[in-house]
Amino acid sequence: MDLKKHIRQIPDFPKPGINFFDISTLLRHPEAWRTTIDRMAEIVRPWKPDLLAAIDARGFLVAAALAIPLNCGCVMIRKSGKLPGKVKAHAYGLEYGTDTVEIQHDAVEPGQRVVIVDDLLATGGTIAAAAALLKSSGAQVVGATCIIELTFLKASAKLGMPFEALLQYDSD
Repeated sequence: MDLKKHIRQIPDFPKPGINFFDISTLLRHPEAWRTTIDRMAEIVRPWKPDLLAAIDARGFLVAAALAIPLNCGCVMIRKSGKLPGKVKAHAYGLEYGTDTVEIQHDAVEPGQRVVIVDDLLATGGTIAAAAALLKSSGAQVVGATCIIELTFLKASAKLGMPFEALLQYDSD
């Protein structure tokens, strides 16, 4: 199945010059969504994760579905102020300013094998910040995966961990 046929591209969203890759069209097609999760499970299974770390917000959809065939847990990595209770935070730089990601303080146990999951890899900043946060909590980050990688941005080479995406787009 050609999964790219189920991903809609929306030019100039959320601002001019950005080409948005919309997975909502993939999610609403049951066979394509099932194929996506099955193929991603084949990618992630060799890493033998204890947990999947889902990045806010579309990563939640991917990781929650992916955790079932992998028989592993799933934790949420969210933007600041979105998680209840005690949290651990990691601030990271953006092109203009900073942002912060958080996990609940007891989300991971030292030594747990964790794979980071999101829908799309662009610059890699959020995945790198998530990895730093997880490592500071004692996790062993064994890889990261996404449905889509924008290969022309060359971010996967900078992550410093195994990375694999289901689909690659070579230009915007």
